[in-house]
Amino acid sequence: MTPAGPDRRPTLADVAARAGVSTALASIVMREAPGASATTRERVRRAAEEIGYRPDSRARLLRSSRSRLLGVVFGVQHAFHGDLVSGLYAAAERVGYELALSAVTPGRDERRAVAGLLSDRCEALVLLGPHSPTAALADLAARLPVVVVARSVRSAAVDVVRTADAEGMHLAVDHLVALGRRDVVHVDGGRAPGAAERRRGFREAARRHGLEARVVAGGLTEDDGAAAARALLAGPLPTAVTVFNDRCALGVLDELRRAGRAVPGEVAVVGYDDSRIARLATVDLTSVAQDVAQLTTLAVGRAVARLDGTPVERRELVVPPRLVVRSTTASPR
Repeated sequence: MTPAGPDRRPTLADVAARAGVSTALASIVMREAPGASATTRERVRRAAEEIGYRPDSRARLLRSSRSRLLGVVFGVQHAFHGDLVSGLYAAAERVGYELALSAVTPGRDERRAVAGLLSDRCEALVLLGPHSPTAALADLAARLPVVVVARSVRSAAVDVVRTADAEGMHLAVDHLVALGRRDVVHVDGGRAPGAAERRRGFREAARRHGLEARVVAGGLTEDDGAAAARALLAGPLPTAVTVFNDRCALGVLDELRRAGRAVPGEVAVVGYDDSRIARLATVDLTSVAQDVAQLTTLAVGRAVARLDGTPVERRELVVPPRLVVRSTTASPR
């Protein structure tokens, strides 16, 4: 019989009892350390599988002199952060590190999210689009390596890995103009990380094409996008809209379609991030894609380099974006 009941997680002692060996010998097998025969290893592993035992890698790391933990702060309101977290897990595993996650929610601010990771003995922090002021980030970087992803930070103490956001908006506007769209409006991201660069990119591209660089208030969420769309519907509708992110673009699309306006027939819509939302068949949103694999590999690599004392050439690493064209943009009728 399995010694662990339905409400108790199986322990190493349970594995040892089932395999008929000492707990010390079971530990040697589970740690893949020398000192056990092939027959014993097979018996212990079979016993562990039969009772559903899983080694607690977090506890093992914390008992060592180094935790080999990278703390990640992410925002639950950002769909793109979910893609980044998935990429960070893969990148960390490749170099023998694990992640500890701490979320920023409407009721839990960034300071608390960071504090939770510091108490977990994380060796370095990877912050996804943080809102903290530069001075606070620099103070944090004085305690341990800090890598900021998806935001520009003007501090020599903080490493940055980000997309060339202004270039991404150039791609979006160039695409729309090539389709014959001349009345293009940008739905802004306000004070969100990356919003200023995307706003600047839109204005640069609009001026280059001789267009009016009109910007309307938006935000992070579908509700923000819906509010922006209602503002646009109150006047002459533009022929194209670029939007700060995919969630906001989804709100724009929904409100336009509820009002009976054809997308892309009357107005084309381009989002940003190419998150899972954009790739849904029911959404099929043209979007500026950020290279998740490259961003996360560089972020983990920079954190590990700082921990290992490896010299780095540049504090900021900038990754080029690309445009993914889907059904929300087309030539005007």
